[in-house]
Amino acid sequence: MNVIEAPSPNFDPRTTPPDTIVLHYTGMPTGEGALERLRDPAAKVSAHYVVEEDGRIFRLVPEERRAWHAGLSFWKGVRDINSASVGIEIVNPGHEFGYRPFPDAQIVSVIGLVADIRTRWTVENDRIVGHSDVAPDRKDDPGELFPWKRLAEAGHGLWVEPPAAPGAPLSEGEESTGVFALQAGFTRLGYDCAPSGKFDAHTKAVVTAFQRHWRPMRVDGIADGETRARLIGLLRLGA
Repeated sequence: MNVIEAPSPNFDPRTTPPDTIVLHYTGMPTGEGALERLRDPAAKVSAHYVVEEDGRIFRLVPEERRAWHAGLSFWKGVRDINSASVGIEIVNPGHEFGYRPFPDAQIVSVIGLVADIRTRWTVENDRIVGHSDVAPDRKDDPGELFPWKRLAEAGHGLWVEPPAAPGAPLSEGEESTGVFALQAGFTRLGYDCAPSGKFDAHTKAVVTAFQRHWRPMRVDGIADGETRARLIGLLRLGA
């Protein structure tokens, strides 16, 4: 795999081998601008890799070092996601600057890069996630246009398409045992969503993040039957 070296000074030592891969979009008008920012010492942000729309892959930080890409985050009990992960920035303007589908050449490179990373580190399928999964209150990336299904079909990540389950939708403001069970399921999957039985703003953010990843056809923060069925299906896969 051809990788272009573009070193960033924004990293520090790791304290543990990475066991998670976090996918982002750059969320800037151009890939050149994103590369510049991720290599700017004053910005204090970085990632291990950047994948351009034409498929070029840039390495900014060695995988053995801790890049600064996830910020305040959580997945499966880990709160310092930077220390536990490899971060991949995928060039796309994002929701703020004209979100658009990811080109085929870019996705081919992302799939190849993820596969390559997994030859060096033990990363289970339920630890291949998006920035919005680990930081649902703050982030939307890589978003509902990222082809998570295609990535999973290539052997990287989880995907299910079960029939929708019956039951009334759950939404913000509700309080019930159903909400408690929903939150417990999200917690088991990996989200920071301690069960309270109250469908609050944070629970809505988690539902929205889940939908961006695993039910992208409708992202509304409402836990309808299809959303809940997909969560149950993922948990049955052993997540």
